[in-house]
Amino acid sequence: MSDQTFEVTTENFETEVLNSDTPVLVDFWAEWCPPCKAVAPIIEEIAGDYVGKLRVGKLDTDSHQEIMTRYQIMGIPTMILFKGGEPVARITGMKPKDKIVKELIPHVD
Repeated sequence: MSDQTFEVTTENFETEVLNSDTPVLVDFWAEWCPPCKAVAPIIEEIAGDYVGKLRVGKLDTDSHQEIMTRYQIMGIPTMILFKGGEPVARITGMKPKDKIVKELIPHVD
């Protein structure tokens, strides 16, 4: 985690993600996942680029399986953008920054 991101857990998911007034990008990752580690610096950059407009949380899939199941995540890395408590964009796999941002921009004020 950096200063720009926060840890998403089963316990804080509703409060920090679903009830957030600001759109929240949740990065579903795992320690053993090389593509997750490769995309992590990009996620950190996006968090820094959109301070005040977008919150970025990281959810360790090994520790929070029930959220993975709820959102039918079959592979990681997967990023889901939540706005108004609903998933509005889903990005699966290692993608370059411009492709990720292109999916987020329509939903970020």
